[in-house]
Amino acid sequence: MRDATFGQYYPSNSVVHKIDPRLKILMVIAYITMVFEVPNFWGFLVVSVFVLFATIISRVPIGSVLRSVRPIMYLIIFTSVITVIFYTDKTSVPDWIWWKFNFYKKSIYNAAFMACRLLLLVLGPSILTLTTTPVQLTDGLEWLFAPLKLVKFPVHTMVLIMSIALRFIPTLMEETDKIINAQKARCANFDSKNIFKKAKAMLPVLIPLFVSSFKRADQLAEALDSRCYNGAKGRTRMKKLQFGIIDLMGALFFVVFFLSILILKYQWIFF
Repeated sequence: MRDATFGQYYPSNSVVHKIDPRLKILMVIAYITMVFEVPNFWGFLVVSVFVLFATIISRVPIGSVLRSVRPIMYLIIFTSVITVIFYTDKTSVPDWIWWKFNFYKKSIYNAAFMACRLLLLVLGPSILTLTTTPVQLTDGLEWLFAPLKLVKFPVHTMVLIMSIALRFIPTLMEETDKIINAQKARCANFDSKNIFKKAKAMLPVLIPLFVSSFKRADQLAEALDSRCYNGAKGRTRMKKLQFGIIDLMGALFFVVFFLSILILKYQWIFF
């Protein structure tokens, strides 16, 4: 639990930290779209180089970015195994046969392709949360969802809830780690291989965690109320969001990456 990095902010004075949060959110949305458009492993190599370069110039430890993948490793392994075992192709002969299962080279290719896609889908957005504070995320999302205000949608309230939820993910993980250690000190067994015993052992963890979460929510509500918080009405900002030369450079760099994926997918040739 203590190694989880999702939702945590890594303070630094890098170029990526200085990019406007609105632009970073838009680039992450475009990044996710482009990962689904990658046609082959060469495309994944381009995306990996882009993520590595963004991590280096952001001055965020590579280990912090890689740890964001840990929560979904079991999902990736499970998905890959299911793809390999249950893939069928009636138009070709199986490459290997074991018991009642038929294995194809294409199934292994598809499993590896899907695993790479899932990994990159997590690694890219993790840079956003590591280089952007919750306040910046709130301001950026509120600006992007501003058109919804025309239909009287409570944009500010929705974005505030999202940012608070994102901010409290590391706090709740830390709280869970403390509760587990406390229960272990009381001889609780969390290492049992029996799934039912393991689920039963988690009950003394979930109940205190829910109680602690409700207490934190109540404290947060009292803190907002004591500061006369009344929503977005009349709210001002100490720092107004403005696009600058750094944002232009970041946008141009991302356009180059965007075009690289399109060239690989549609095999565009400019000469």
